[in-house]
Amino acid sequence: MRLIRPQYKEMTDEALMEALGKGDKRAFDQIYERYSGPLLGYFMRMLWRDREKAEDFVHDIFAKLVKRPELFDTSRKFKTWVYSVANNMCKNEYKKQEVRKNTSNGLDHTYNVGDQNSNVLKEVHENQFKNDFLDSLDDLDQKHSEVFRLRHLDGLSIKEIAEVLEISDGTVKSRLFYATKYLAQSLEQYNPTIDR
Repeated sequence: MRLIRPQYKEMTDEALMEALGKGDKRAFDQIYERYSGPLLGYFMRMLWRDREKAEDFVHDIFAKLVKRPELFDTSRKFKTWVYSVANNMCKNEYKKQEVRKNTSNGLDHTYNVGDQNSNVLKEVHENQFKNDFLDSLDDLDQKHSEVFRLRHLDGLSIKEIAEVLEISDGTVKSRLFYATKYLAQSLEQYNPTIDR
C-alpha cells in the first residue's frame, strides 16, 4: 500500500514542526513560506526599519529552526513561540546597541515627488502622518510600543501577546490602552476622519 504524502499547506504549524523534527525538509519550506514575511515585517518595525538587519534576523531564526528543530516545544503554539524567540532576539540587540550607544537613528527623511498628476499635497500629508505615527510609536517606552506593534502591526491576539511577553492578559490590555491613548493624543492634529 502506497503512503499518501501529507498536504503541507493544510498541516498545522505544530504538525509541520513535528515533521521537521523528523527530518522532513518540505515541512520547513511550508513554515518558511508562512512566517518569513510576517517576521521580516516584525523585525523591520522592531529594529529601526533596518531592512538588512531584519533580513539577517529572519535568516538567523530559520537557521536555528532547521539546525535544531527540537528547540520548539510541540505542546506550545508555534506562532507564539516563534514571536517569543523573535522578541528575545530584539531585546538582545537593544542591549548590544545600548552598549555601543550609537547616536545616529538612521532615518532618511527624503521625499520623492512623483509625476505632476499625483496629488502632491495629499501625499505629503500621508507621508507626514506616517512619519509622525512612527516617531510617536518610537517615543513610547518599549513595553507599551511592543504590545501595540504585536497587536496592531503583527495581528497577534491579546492571549498570544501575553504568552510571547510572559505577562498577564490584563497587563497586555492596560498597556494597549495606554499606548492607544498616547498615540491618539500625540497625533491629534491629524483629526482622522472617514472621507471615502
